[in-house]
Amino acid sequence: MAFNLGIHTGQQDCTYEDLRRVWRLADASGFYWVSTWDHFYENPTVDGKGPCFEGVSIMTALAAETHRVRIGSLVFCMAYRHPAVLAKAAVTIDHVSNGRLELGMGAGWYALEHQAFGIPFPPVKERMDRLEEGVQVVKSMLTQETTTFRGRYYQVEDANCFPRPVQTPPRVWVGGGGEQRTLRIAARYANGWNVPYISPEAYRHKIQVLDQWCEKEGRDPREVTRTVNVGFWMGATQAEAQAERDRYAAQYGPQAGSRAGGMLFGTPKEVVERIAEYQDAGAQGLNIALRAPFNIDALQAFAEVVIPAFQ
Repeated sequence: MAFNLGIHTGQQDCTYEDLRRVWRLADASGFYWVSTWDHFYENPTVDGKGPCFEGVSIMTALAAETHRVRIGSLVFCMAYRHPAVLAKAAVTIDHVSNGRLELGMGAGWYALEHQAFGIPFPPVKERMDRLEEGVQVVKSMLTQETTTFRGRYYQVEDANCFPRPVQTPPRVWVGGGGEQRTLRIAARYANGWNVPYISPEAYRHKIQVLDQWCEKEGRDPREVTRTVNVGFWMGATQAEAQAERDRYAAQYGPQAGSRAGGMLFGTPKEVVERIAEYQDAGAQGLNIALRAPFNIDALQAFAEVVIPAFQ
């Protein structure tokens, strides 16, 4: 069985033309997936003034610029996305992409961007409750012509959703690694689950927890696709690999050591070996998460050497 490899483009500190170049490379080079994120500020944040494109509109552009890859979001923040409105946007993107949409949702974690934009940032329990309600609203909107939902935080009354999605229906993903709520929500409702920036060992443990929740929820764990995002700091040669390590250390500063377990370093051969560890841990796919400036030579080397190793 093929192991699906994708690209996660953090749309920060770059131009639209930079993004288009990466998307088109992915579309033409055998990648399975390209996704975007949902932030208002760059991450890691320096001063909040770094360019960062808005999530729904940039995902629509991604859909229009590509023809083959799956179009993902990892993940839309339920704390500032009303689920019924998000579902309408998702159906539009599914049509723009001709049925390639993969819709991811999460609870949100970045307090600064909420506070700066005047959006309430509730305690974690409320954010998780909103995520659980929101996933139900979105799934209903994508599978039913009319939705009524009466929750604590979201109320939808006879909400029509036309046109219907191209897919029947698009897959809904839940993102995050929280073992008490996030993984249970994924087990209960999601078609796919993704977690970013953790080591293969930590990923194996998360999958075990997800499987336990699936058992408690009466869900076949095979119904939930499992993927992981890892930072991409590969170099096409040994010298370039060292330069990427140095760039990583400079960008993440004091956080570099604690976050290194969820990053890909080294040459293409070393990266193949590292990805195989995630596959052995139970991942069905892996997305390399990019930070500008995008290393096109390394991406091409990944496409030429790494992708064929998992087909």
